[in-house]
Amino acid sequence: MTNSATGSSRRPPTAQAFVLAELRRAIIAGEFLPGQPLRQDALAERFGVSRVPLREAFKILESEGQVHYEPHRGHKVATLSLTDLLEVYRIRQLLEAEATRVALAGNPDSSVLENLETAAREVETASAAGDLLKMTEANRRFHFVLVEAAGMPRLERMIKILWDSTDAYRFVYYGAEANRSRVEHEHALIIEAFAERDADKLIRRLDEHREHAIEALRTFLDAAPSPTTDQA
Repeated sequence: MTNSATGSSRRPPTAQAFVLAELRRAIIAGEFLPGQPLRQDALAERFGVSRVPLREAFKILESEGQVHYEPHRGHKVATLSLTDLLEVYRIRQLLEAEATRVALAGNPDSSVLENLETAAREVETASAAGDLLKMTEANRRFHFVLVEAAGMPRLERMIKILWDSTDAYRFVYYGAEANRSRVEHEHALIIEAFAERDADKLIRRLDEHREHAIEALRTFLDAAPSPTTDQA
């Protein structure tokens, strides 16, 4: 598995945006484990920033459910929870079905299909290379092609928040090669349904895609040991 280096060449324009992006990447990639404390001094040194952008980034991650704050103990990475996952995926199901219907009703041009195919190929390339972080990012691009095609920016922002809160689960799901192969196959079925302009079929394919991920993660979470609170 390959890892992205901290601080890419396309560093976000503000310290807060940079820290937020790096914290998200580290959580998704499993560099920071569920339940692990996030020490501000160590993180400020790692990212070369003051505590101010760290605190602001923590607030955003806390609102997304990726980080928890405990009085007198500070922030820590949220633990993975099947209950939270089921709630987020249920809300996604409702919102993404609406986005899909609106997108198809608007008779999208050929660029939408082309963008889906491009993103699907990027998922496959990252999967073949064992780069789970890049696969996670490409998978998001794939799904947001449909969301963006609806032309509903408020709905898109709501769905983005839901995706942000579950990226760590997605990274776990991609850890198994069989799951990655299933994702690639299901993306092909989603593209096929979109090309046919069949909204009901497309929504059904998306529902099946989520349900398979939920079932795999249910097995993983049921078997996972409870995190300790003193992880370094």
